[in-house]
Amino acid sequence: MTESAACTRSSGATITDWRPEDATFWQRGGSRIASRNLWISVPCLLLAFCVWMLFSTVAVNLNKVGFSFTTDQLFMLTALPSVSGALMRVPYSFMVPVFGGRRWTAFSTGILIIPCVWLGFAVQDTSTTFSTFIMISLLCGFAGANFASSMANISFFFPKSKQGGALGINGGLGNLGVSVMQLLAPLAISLSVFAFFGAGQGELQSDGSRLYLENAAWIWVPPLVIFTLAAWFGMNDLAASKASFREQLPVLKRAHLWIMSLLYLATFGSFIGFSAGFAMLARTQFPQIDVMSFAFFGPLVGALARSAGGVISDKLGGTRVTLVNFFCMALFSGLLFMTLPTQGQGGNFYAFFGVFILLFLTAGLGSGSTFQMISVIFRKLTLERVKAAGGSDEQAMREAATDTAAALGFISAIGAIGGFFIPKAFGTSLDLTGSPAGAMKIFFIFYVLCVLITWGVYGRRAKR
Repeated sequence: MTESAACTRSSGATITDWRPEDATFWQRGGSRIASRNLWISVPCLLLAFCVWMLFSTVAVNLNKVGFSFTTDQLFMLTALPSVSGALMRVPYSFMVPVFGGRRWTAFSTGILIIPCVWLGFAVQDTSTTFSTFIMISLLCGFAGANFASSMANISFFFPKSKQGGALGINGGLGNLGVSVMQLLAPLAISLSVFAFFGAGQGELQSDGSRLYLENAAWIWVPPLVIFTLAAWFGMNDLAASKASFREQLPVLKRAHLWIMSLLYLATFGSFIGFSAGFAMLARTQFPQIDVMSFAFFGPLVGALARSAGGVISDKLGGTRVTLVNFFCMALFSGLLFMTLPTQGQGGNFYAFFGVFILLFLTAGLGSGSTFQMISVIFRKLTLERVKAAGGSDEQAMREAATDTAAALGFISAIGAIGGFFIPKAFGTSLDLTGSPAGAMKIFFIFYVLCVLITWGVYGRRAKR
């Protein structure tokens, strides 16, 4: 039987023969199958990010439709999805080897319909309590957990030499969901999109327009249905990726897991945290500016930069790109102090916005480069360990793929905590001092620390 025939026969729902490091296998069909799974995974992950960051748009508008929540409460609602997202990423990171990438992608995409439908009804009833919104925001956080399983799944499909680019595309274009949501949701809430289904009449605004806040959640339901079906019928489960929880847990003992978790917290955590908190922060500092007209642009830049970060790291080395990137993040966070108003006076919104765009850019690039580092580091460590123990090449490759996928998923869980910490730090700093400067000082020190850690642990002994 030829390689092509073997690959074709195993390209159904479950693929039993998968050897991405075999150049002949890859060229004769493996590349095509991997690409199909990647390009179905991307919109599923994009929609997950849309749902995950829903409250970054909804919270800004809640008081406009009749609610009376405090600024700190609204910051809390934008931050809570990142808490549940981070916590759920831990179990999600182990699910693909247990259930299969096709099954888990379809399931984890489909269940996101629940918080979207619930939120649409909740915002139409001004008697909805803050605790109810807390529950909905925590359910939206499940969408953030999809990143861990999605990235782990895609890592199984591609050879080492292409993982940085593939993971950058999946993560970067998936991250675009934040920008897509912040671009489309403000437009959707200004239109009576679901009037045909008996939706509410919207809240009358002072300028005579109506605000249909429920649309911010409901517009994602149709595409969620479509891509749940696309994942079920178009993706594949890999038999070679099957592993139990017990087989994956040893990765938690690796010191590099915790070091890279810290570095990823600084990159992806910054991206998702700034995405969640930027609109609310800008509104408190520059209330005269219609911030929702600008909010989508930062996440857009960061998401596109993530894809580029993975590709650049494949060529230049993830350590080198990450080191330069952290230096830039520290520099830009320092510059941000110069743009803020002091006691309500001064400040420059366009300088503030420009510096934040640079922070989004570097957070995105760093997310891609740190993920490339994770793939290289854990694959190398596992191959060395298995071969030193006398294991076969086949066993070494299988365990390397399993360890890498588990590490990618777990580290992504730590990174998601930034989505809670950053907006909450802004809210606390504003509550205590009236300024976000205290929070930004913490971020500056953290980025400097990451420069030192990256250089001390990886930079001095990097081979490329």
